[in-house]
Order: sequence, then C-alpha cells, then structure tokens
Amino acid sequence: MNIGLKITELRKQKGWSQTDLAKQIDVSRVIIGRYERNEAAPSIDVAKRMADAFEVSLDYLVGEGQNAAFDKKILNRIQEIQSMSPDFRNQFFSIIDSVIRDYKTQQAYSNR
Repeated sequence: MNIGLKITELRKQKGWSQTDLAKQIDVSRVIIGRYERNEAAPSIDVAKRMADAFEVSLDYLVGEGQNAAFDKKILNRIQEIQSMSPDFRNQFFSIIDSVIRDYKTQQAYSNR
C-alpha cells in the first residue's frame, strides 16, 4: 500500500477530515490532499508527527521496515515483554502459545 492510501485509511479510521489531520500535525489541508493523492511526500518530520497523531509507528505509516505491520500499541507491548525477566517471559509465552493453539484448533474445526 502506498503512503497516500495509508494516510487516507488511517485518517478515516480516526473519523478525521483532511482539515482535522492538518490541524493535528500543523500543516495545511491542501498539503494533506496532495499527500493522499501521492502528489507530494511528507518530510520525515511531518511523517513522524502524522504517525504520532495516528498512534502508529513511522514504519507502519510508510509501510516499510521490520515493524511495518505493527501499530504502536503492538510495538509497545513487545517492548514491555522484552523488559520482563526471563522466567516471567517464559510463563507469558506459555499462555500465548496456549491461546494460539486454541485459536488454530477452533479455526481448523470451523472450516469443515
């Protein structure tokens, strides 16, 4: 997905107009339209302010990098998990593994 489509999608998810987004990140509404139509690309500074306003990572906004598929909430959770002690992290992963196993089982039986 190109950045213009991503900006449009995220803006609509927030229920914002182009004017609302422009006010959030201190740019003109006209430039938001140009970004969404891929007629212009935001500077790194503007893209960062936009990502912050949308509560996503910069990687997610531009659709590149290792973390491009993750929104900011997921990245924050990953950082919290990383900071756990090894014993607690292992317990946490056991719980996650159980939930994933149950989900996959449920999906397998629902597709029959």
